[in-house]
Amino acid sequence: MVLGSCNTQTSDTETTKSEWLQLFNGKDLTGWTPKISGHELGDNYQNTFRVVDGNLTVSYDGYQEFGGRYGHLFYEKPFSHYHLRAEYRFVGDQHPEGEGWAYRNNGLMLHCQDPKTMELKQDFPVCIEGQLLGGNGTDERTTGNLCTPGTNVVMDGKLITDHCINSKSKTYHGDVWVTAEFIVLGDSVIHHIVEGDTVMSYYDMQIGGGFLPESFPLKEGDPVSEGYISIQSETHPIEFRKIELKTL
Repeated sequence: MVLGSCNTQTSDTETTKSEWLQLFNGKDLTGWTPKISGHELGDNYQNTFRVVDGNLTVSYDGYQEFGGRYGHLFYEKPFSHYHLRAEYRFVGDQHPEGEGWAYRNNGLMLHCQDPKTMELKQDFPVCIEGQLLGGNGTDERTTGNLCTPGTNVVMDGKLITDHCINSKSKTYHGDVWVTAEFIVLGDSVIHHIVEGDTVMSYYDMQIGGGFLPESFPLKEGDPVSEGYISIQSETHPIEFRKIELKTL
């Protein structure tokens, strides 16, 4: 089921399986809705999410203080079995109140709970996160990692309850464009692909771990087989020039 929703019907059949659906149209935020912690669904605080020069951009130039306003921009339809592809790059400077872990940090959030069910001050949706990280110019720092707000997965036959797990990708320093892809097959398997290389795979996605809101309707161990897609705002500016999806 769609996380946190009583509507179990997905939109996969609305897209021809042989075609790529452009989730981002390159012009505006049509089809996308922001949910920023402490703000109502649809409130794009200080124009955090915007389109600049044809790129979907996360920016903080209107923020005097960050104030824990972690945000997500949700695509309007849920999906279950799909191939997601995005081209991104980190730019500019992190907001001065940003945590060290949030430096050049964003994510493509997969199988998200329905944003309508998120609590007002909920920082992250229950989901599977394909974490996107940029290098600092010196140290190794993989991208295409996994984080699990309110979820657990199975790797190598073992239930993994760690919140974040690194992939085996290369490090991408500077403002270079990087292509990240995710092959998602319901609750059975997800593959992370960075610049054409499969850098991580895991199985049996399910509810569990930390970050579960008290009001969340599903219980630990319930399968996570479909949901919404979102991108983050976590204090470092980022640009996406393409976000597209093919149903499988």
